[in-house]
Amino acid sequence: MRKFLLLFSVIVVGLIFTGRLLYLQVIKTTDYNLYQDNAIRKVFDYPKRGFVYDRNGQLLVSNQPSYDVMVIPREVKPLDTLEFCNLLKIDKETFIKKYDKAYRYSPRLPYVFVSHLSKEDYAVLQEKMRKYEGFYIQKRNLRKYETSIGANVLGDIGEVNNRNIKNDSYYHSGDLIGKAGVEASYEETLRGQKGIKFIQKDIFNRNIGPYKDGIYDTLPESGKDIKITIDATLQAYGELLMTNKRGGVIAIEPESGEILAMISAPTYNPNSLVGRNRSKNYTKLYRDSIAKPLFNRSLQGVYEPGSPFKLMNALIALQEGVISTEEKITCYNGLKYGKKAFMKCHCGYGVKNDLSRGIQQSCNAYFGTAYKRILDKYDNASIGIDNWSKHVQSFGLGNFLNNDLYVGQKGRIPNREFYSNAYPKRFYSTYTMSNAIGQGEVRTTPIQLANMVAAIANRGYYFTPHIIKSIQDQPLPESFTTPKHTTIDKQHFDPVIEGMLKVYEKGTAESLQVKDIEIVGKTGTVENFVKIDSIKTQLTDHSIFVAFAPKDNPKIAIAVFVENGYWGSRYAGKITSLMIEKYLKGSISRTDLEDWVLNHTLENEYAKPYSGEPFKINGQSQLQVVKPEEFYKLKKRLNQLN
Repeated sequence: MRKFLLLFSVIVVGLIFTGRLLYLQVIKTTDYNLYQDNAIRKVFDYPKRGFVYDRNGQLLVSNQPSYDVMVIPREVKPLDTLEFCNLLKIDKETFIKKYDKAYRYSPRLPYVFVSHLSKEDYAVLQEKMRKYEGFYIQKRNLRKYETSIGANVLGDIGEVNNRNIKNDSYYHSGDLIGKAGVEASYEETLRGQKGIKFIQKDIFNRNIGPYKDGIYDTLPESGKDIKITIDATLQAYGELLMTNKRGGVIAIEPESGEILAMISAPTYNPNSLVGRNRSKNYTKLYRDSIAKPLFNRSLQGVYEPGSPFKLMNALIALQEGVISTEEKITCYNGLKYGKKAFMKCHCGYGVKNDLSRGIQQSCNAYFGTAYKRILDKYDNASIGIDNWSKHVQSFGLGNFLNNDLYVGQKGRIPNREFYSNAYPKRFYSTYTMSNAIGQGEVRTTPIQLANMVAAIANRGYYFTPHIIKSIQDQPLPESFTTPKHTTIDKQHFDPVIEGMLKVYEKGTAESLQVKDIEIVGKTGTVENFVKIDSIKTQLTDHSIFVAFAPKDNPKIAIAVFVENGYWGSRYAGKITSLMIEKYLKGSISRTDLEDWVLNHTLENEYAKPYSGEPFKINGQSQLQVVKPEEFYKLKKRLNQLN
């Protein structure tokens, strides 16, 4: 009986094993995953990342070889740690920390032990790698920025984090991914497709050759080249003008929505975030909480728009029929509204302004009256402000614009719901009069203002601002080539544009004219408050300017915002005229404006919250000039640019 029982047990166990093998090898073959087979080593072959060119074909971003030291922890054998650390230029403590981290990630999977070796270090290490089992060198491509400009435009690449790996199976530990700018927005286009080699291992974990003669191996597919809309010369010139200043500049081609320049100041050299020093340099930039060089002010800076927003109220008032182009509104050094409220103005007492002169002189009384009429047209001002808000939002204000830029802010265009908590019972137009002059609760970003003025230049429509011009000649998405129409009828734009023209001819920008270019624009001075030791403190006003040119058949629309720049024409207006002339003519005739901008700095203003200096303006005594050697350095860069 025992003999039969033993035989029966052997047969049953044999049947179980046979059945299991049959199930694994025949029935369940479709679930076999080559990538999870521990007996197969996976070696990735990284593709070349796509190049980036400017709108004129100038190469901005290419590649350079880089070498990573990889480790498979369970394959590591005893080694001369000190010698290995010297070759890698790390200390023993770092070696242990990196090894432990690799082991926690996975004992059997490759992990980046030291990244971005130079060609010189690679040449020395390669000859000795045979001594260090479990370690090998993997080649990949790092970015090479062929320019020192456009850091906020181009962005950078860095190692993936856990969230990247979790969200996209393409990535593995140590892979590189676009972190900001174009590199992030067009990551899937630029990265290409990794190749892979499957290496068979024996029972001693030694490589014995390609798995199944390499039939499952794949070659890498290079990333696609892209051409972006930026004009590298204009971008470089704008960054030069914004030296020693903080703010954002956006220039757009009205007829296409293509972004010609996107400047955020202060900026940095994109090459500083390449290679082994990337982490150190990034940390330094990230921790600069005062200048904030990583903060893209042109896309993320949310400010009160100031007087340029008066153009919006003029258009809405014309559309709603509450003003006419001929009607004159009297300014009594401002506008009295409500029982005790008074909005000051610099026009003078008893001055009568029509629409054109109201824009030319930036009359607060005129636009305060227009705004009040817009809201009071309806039985309830809360209905009026909803209608007003819809008009404003049709110009792209108060939303993200649905563009292809990596970061952005919505800004804020208030409506009835926004004010419902503050005024739950009754709402009157006089409660929100600051909206009439672009202050109060209205918030915009520089790119939104540039888009607004592009819509005015087009007489009522705009194209979504975008940074991509072509992807190896592929057509652009329809969302970028389809015009977005505003709620304002076409006939209302020309009177407003005539007023903007007079701003340059005999208004607040009269001193900024450029010969042979008909520029239309609007200056703005925005009050600037900040909390210092929990006390609301007024700092020096911001300088803002919006414009487009030429007046007919416009080629460029621009918004310039300079923090603490005093008033519109002082900094922002000069920069606007210079950039327009640079783009349209390729050279500068207003060298007086150029020298002034390069020779003056606002660094002293930015230091005042920390130095305790007052913010009051005392005429020209507040002007701060750069040191002579720095001025000549900027002039030298300008000559190189030209």
